[in-house]
This record gives sequence, structure tokens and C-alpha cells, in this order.
Amino acid sequence: MAALLKKLLRRGRPSAALGCRVGLREASLGSDPAAAVRVRFAPSPTGFLHLGGLRTALYNYIFAKKHQGSFILRLEDTDQTRLVPGAGENIEDMLEWAGIPPDESPRRGGPAGPYQQSQRLELYAQATEALLKTGAAYPCFCSPQRLELLKKEALRNRQTPRYDNRCRNLSQEQVAQKLAKDPKPAIRFRLEEAAPGFQDLVYGWTRHEVASVEGDPVILKSDGFPTYHLACVVDDHHMGISHVLRGSEWLISTSKHLLLYQALGWQPPHFAHLPLLLNRDGSKLSKRQGDIFMEHFAAAGFLPDALLDIITNCGSGFAENQMGRTLPELITQFDLTRVTCHSALLDLEKLPEFNRLHLQRLVSSETQRRQLVRKLQALVEEALGNQLQGRDVLDPAYMERVLLLRQGHICHLQDLVSPMYSYLWTRPALDRAQLSAISEKADVIAKRTLGLLERSGTSLTREMLSGELKKLSEGLEGTKHSNVMKLLRVALTNIYWQSLN
Repeated sequence: MAALLKKLLRRGRPSAALGCRVGLREASLGSDPAAAVRVRFAPSPTGFLHLGGLRTALYNYIFAKKHQGSFILRLEDTDQTRLVPGAGENIEDMLEWAGIPPDESPRRGGPAGPYQQSQRLELYAQATEALLKTGAAYPCFCSPQRLELLKKEALRNRQTPRYDNRCRNLSQEQVAQKLAKDPKPAIRFRLEEAAPGFQDLVYGWTRHEVASVEGDPVILKSDGFPTYHLACVVDDHHMGISHVLRGSEWLISTSKHLLLYQALGWQPPHFAHLPLLLNRDGSKLSKRQGDIFMEHFAAAGFLPDALLDIITNCGSGFAENQMGRTLPELITQFDLTRVTCHSALLDLEKLPEFNRLHLQRLVSSETQRRQLVRKLQALVEEALGNQLQGRDVLDPAYMERVLLLRQGHICHLQDLVSPMYSYLWTRPALDRAQLSAISEKADVIAKRTLGLLERSGTSLTREMLSGELKKLSEGLEGTKHSNVMKLLRVALTNIYWQSLN
């Protein structure tokens, strides 16, 4: 870069605009409605995938699939100081687990790779060279200490910190002198006063005069790595991105990005900024909330479809909100024009109910039920393996019957290996103290139940028995019907296991 800057001091002619997309057609996807839809999810691997990231990825995925387009995963790993080991792999793993795998990615490859920004530094250098040659960018020699003082001074005066553009108007001689001492300066982009407006597909006509509220931004750091502003513009251009669906926190920066597109002579994509996904109380989702990461939900037994369902149900983009939608239904029903500017409030207390509905749907499918049987076998082995009195309980036919009987009653498959359902798999050890703990009237309940059976004989149907037991419970003051049923279930299960001896 230092050699380039010295060359530019000799006022060389600007080279041709960087308009070539390797492996992709030259036509602008931003202006041609018939062009292929290509969208991207571009997280920074500074942490594992959480619900906010999943929601952005999902909207990109369903938009792409609705329009027979491509969904691309790009890792924005240019901030090398904040990278979390394994985060990139985790993001792609969780997208695959959620059922929304990318068509192109670091793992899968594709025609516009590589898909990690740290491996695309040459492209950013080329774009920076083009901007320097036209005067749209300039070297900045300000030290970190000076920039920090500017920031502290602004905060002390209750002003928004901004760079004072000190290096913007350095003469060629001054630049040459400074290059001799500092051959690797940062490169800043010269903001124009008249920032272009744009039609955001969610927020409508939007324009921000960024030059009036902030200083010229750094686009290439002294270590040769780009900042987000340059990298996202260069990558979206070279990857042929037609639509950028990203969080509304980037809405103000879009005018800055459009200035970069303009300076580079490139056609920008369409923009759609998605409203924030917030906690139920209106606070922002935070990576410090351990329970918003995808591994937490997977380990707790939540189904991917339940997560996709709840994060779309609490937001917008559909004609109506309804529980129980599957991914194909989300793709069919999604309409970007229905996305509103209002933040989406996520109530995770409702997630178990969403999971119950989707689990019931899986049990109702013969093919899916067989898969659940295999998962349940593994859960029983892991949780109760050394307590199993026999291998008969692992028989697929028995497990399938359990699933069919309890569908609609359980929220997670793991519920079936909880203490409440241990009687399904292990021989219970029962004594009078356990029965008394359920109800102090254990003896009365037992006697009245036996009397009921003796009176009715073999003519008692299931419906009749249910009604009689409710009457029995009502006749016991201070005793809940649920406790009566629990006591009978525990007692009868113990009798059954004893009969097997």
C-alpha cells in the first residue's frame, strides 16, 4: 500500500473501474428485476449463533427460496482480535441443524468464494487502490492516541465523537513526508455532503446526510484488513448480491455504503432492513444471555421448526400470525412487503407450547415417528440405562405406542425420561411412605377404588371409569383429582412390574 501511495503522488491516471465479478454475470442485479435473487447472511464469528442471528438468516433463506434464488453464508472475520475459536464452524452447524443450510459457504464452497473475508484481502486492496486513484479516499496518519483524545474531548463536551478529517487535505509533500515515517497508514473514505437517498424495501424512502454528523470513516486499517463498510460493499458486489436483508441497526450506514458504490462505479443491490428482535420487555437480545444461543435450545430438546415458528410468529412478513407453521409454509406465505418497521418482541415462555405442537405433528407422521423412536431409545439408554430391568422397554413397537399415547401431552421428547415418566422404563420401588407423600388419604382412595371395581365388575368402560373416578375425587375433601390419578398410576405400575417376576 505504501508503494501505491507513493505512486499516486505522481498523479497517475485512474485505472478502469473495478466492475468485474469473477464467475458471475456483469449485469447489475440491483436494477434488473428479472435477475437471479442472491442474498447473504454475513455474521461475524465473534460468538456462536443466537436467536437474533437465526432470525436474520431465516428471513434471507425464505426470501431466497421463495424466489428460487441462492442463500449465501459469508463470514466477516476481519476483526482478528475478537474472533472466537470454532464460532465460524458453529454458525454453519447451527444453520444446518435448523434446516436452513446455505447454498454457498466456507464449508460448501461456490462460484463466488472464498467465503471468509480474511481470505479476500486482495479484493479490498484493489477497491482501495481505485478509490485512492480517484481521490475518493486518502491516507490517514493520526495515531490511536490522538483519535482517543478526540473521542474523550467530544464526550466531555457532550457531543457525538467524530473524526475531524485532519488528514483529508494534506498536500502531496506532507503525505510523502509522513509516508517516510509511517509507511502503513490507515485509509479513509471521503464522505460527500450530498449522500444519495434510497428506497428501503421495509422503511421506504430513506436518506441520511452522514457527512454532517460523522467524520470520514476508515475503510482499510493499517494492518491491511478492511472495516465493515468497505468489505460488505466489495463482497456484495463481487458475489452478485441482489438483495441485502440485514438488521435495522445498519440503516443509517447504508447512505455511506451507497457513496462507496457510487465512488467505485458499481450498481448497489436492493436493501431491506429488518426491525430488531427484542426480549419480551423490549430490551435488546444480548450475547451475554446464555439462553439465547442455539446450542442451548438444541440441548434442551427444542425442535428447529419450533424456533423458526416462534421467531416469525412474533414479527411480521406474513398475512397473519399462526402457531404451528413449518418451513415450507413459511416460504410460501412470506411477503417482504408485509415486514413492518416495528420491533418484534420475543416471548420465550411460549416456546414450550410451540414445541409441543411441532412434536405432536412429528409423532403423527409415520416416517417422522420412526426417527423419534430412535432418538427416544438413545435418550432412555443414556438417562436410565443402568436402571432398566429388561430390554423390552427399548422395543420400537413399545416406544411407538408410548409416543402415540403421550402426543399432545409432552413438550419435549426428553420429558419422557423425566422422573414423572420413569415408570415407563424402570421397575418402581414403592413403599407406603411414597404413596402417603402423594396423598394423605392413600388408604381411603385405595379402598374406594377397589369398591368401585367390585361393584362394576367387567361392565365398566373407559368413559364410565373416568367419570366414576372424578366422582370419587370430588368426594374426598381437600384432595385433587390429579393426585388421585397419580397415586393410582404409581400403585398400578408397581403391581404390573411385580407380576413380571
